Amino acid sequence: MNPIFITIGMLTLSNVFMTFAWYGHLKYFHNKAWIVAALVSWGIALFEYLLQVPANRIGYEVATAGQLKIIQEVLSLSVFIPFSLFILKEPFRLDYVWAGLCLLGAVFFMFRDKIMG
Repeated sequence: MNPIFITIGMLTLSNVFMTFAWYGHLKYFHNKAWIVAALVSWGIALFEYLLQVPANRIGYEVATAGQLKIIQEVLSLSVFIPFSLFILKEPFRLDYVWAGLCLLGAVFFMFRDKIMG
């Protein structure tokens, strides 16, 4: 399988863990002391790193660090929006669309050598 697809899959799963580590406590631990939320978040973040570090090492074989970072940002927003809507029950905001369009511009500029030629 192509390393970029392995990287994207692993980074997607990593982002699921990251999103729960960073924002899940707002829903599930809001009535607990912050230190409890922080410790649980660190535990979840361990699984994020167990996926993210090898994903970036694999991806670095076929992409630059800047390209990997843009992939990460696109995946982060792609995971965060459904999390925000379905877990945190926040309303959809048009700002998500604008942010996504800005990221598409970033993707173009970081990958234009592969896109254009």
